[in-house]
Amino acid sequence: MTLPSKSVELMERRAKLLGPNVSTFYDEPVHFVKGEGVWLWDADGRKYLDCYNNVPHVGHCNPRVVEAICRQASTLNTHTRYLHDGILDYVEKLTGTMDASLDTAILTCTGSEANDIALRMAEGMTGKRGIIATDATYHGNTALVSQLGKSNVPTVGFGLDQYFRFVDAPDSYRNPDPDGAVFADAVAEQIAEHEKSGVGFAALVVCPYFLNEGFPDHPEGWLKPVAEVVRKAGGLLICDEVQSGFGRTGTHMWAHQKMGVVPDVVTMGKPMANGHPVGGVVTRGEILSTFRKGYRYFNTFGGNPVSCAAAMAVLQEMDDHDLIENAKTVGEHARSRLTLLKQRYEFIGDVRGSGLIFGAEMVLDRESKEPASAFTDRVINAMRHRGIIHSKLGRHKNTLKIRPPMPFSIENADLLFDTLDEVLAETPLTR
Repeated sequence: MTLPSKSVELMERRAKLLGPNVSTFYDEPVHFVKGEGVWLWDADGRKYLDCYNNVPHVGHCNPRVVEAICRQASTLNTHTRYLHDGILDYVEKLTGTMDASLDTAILTCTGSEANDIALRMAEGMTGKRGIIATDATYHGNTALVSQLGKSNVPTVGFGLDQYFRFVDAPDSYRNPDPDGAVFADAVAEQIAEHEKSGVGFAALVVCPYFLNEGFPDHPEGWLKPVAEVVRKAGGLLICDEVQSGFGRTGTHMWAHQKMGVVPDVVTMGKPMANGHPVGGVVTRGEILSTFRKGYRYFNTFGGNPVSCAAAMAVLQEMDDHDLIENAKTVGEHARSRLTLLKQRYEFIGDVRGSGLIFGAEMVLDRESKEPASAFTDRVINAMRHRGIIHSKLGRHKNTLKIRPPMPFSIENADLLFDTLDEVLAETPLTR
């Protein structure tokens, strides 16, 4: 296919105005102009099923969220140095979904900012700077947080790399670790290295469902052993729930609850306000108090009344439409459909997921488990041309990443998998 002239023009303007290396999805980028629920429309009026975007958590242009934004924007919007009940009502409702110990919060504009604060909280509580993360993940793009993941470490920086150590991301398909002991031992090794170097150990940072790593198939409670290791060493457990939170697993509001731990710090972002830029850090009062004493932190836009109104509307929409239960029901159906496809196609090596996070790992050979990365890319591009939007992730970029808005239905899932079946049947398995 040839890109429409308007798309070509937009690509040329992007290169000129935004600079090089500004990525786009797909071999032929798509120009979206409208969204509603789980649907997107391009500039030519073509309709696409959105199986990827977790930012519009309760659906594109959700009427309740739009109305809340408009109502508050037409009344008042200012920063948090003036008193306003919106931020207090929201934090009260948000922390009410977590363990009672996690009772205070800071609101930011992005998940990157939230993770940046979390790392400083760890330093404030421990007096140390050594951070451990998995080696195939992403936690944001500030100068500090960009160090959290080998795939995202910048080629230039501020000499911060000495404070970061990595463990292999868990892989339930190639290297099963059914009780989490292997992962816990690997973290313990890196804690010892931090202490030996003189940097000291401050925190472990993980997405509790390891989404960017390919959401390995782990039983509930899997993080308990590593949490014990972290606490014994005097460090903080930071759970990045930017992707895995807000009911997406279909079993719990938060993935850390599914994994059987109570973190010291929880960070969040993307889906908090359905596209309005909101991020947050939830923690214990003691940790937040120590942070406030050690850092003079203020965020002009973080926690503003409009953002809080949008974020509150998301929680209300989730409650009113029982979207966590919907994620469970649709997710179970989706995995059953994927399992049937695995029986038909030898290049589907593994099927996994929970709730509205699901996907399949593509391999050239089931016995060797050699990743079919190029094939996966061709499948994703073919699906885009058939009106289905999703992506890929994992260390080898060979796992289909299907993470739709929470109102996604069984009917939507059937359209997705009927189309995927057609594409898999027509796409040759080549390197």
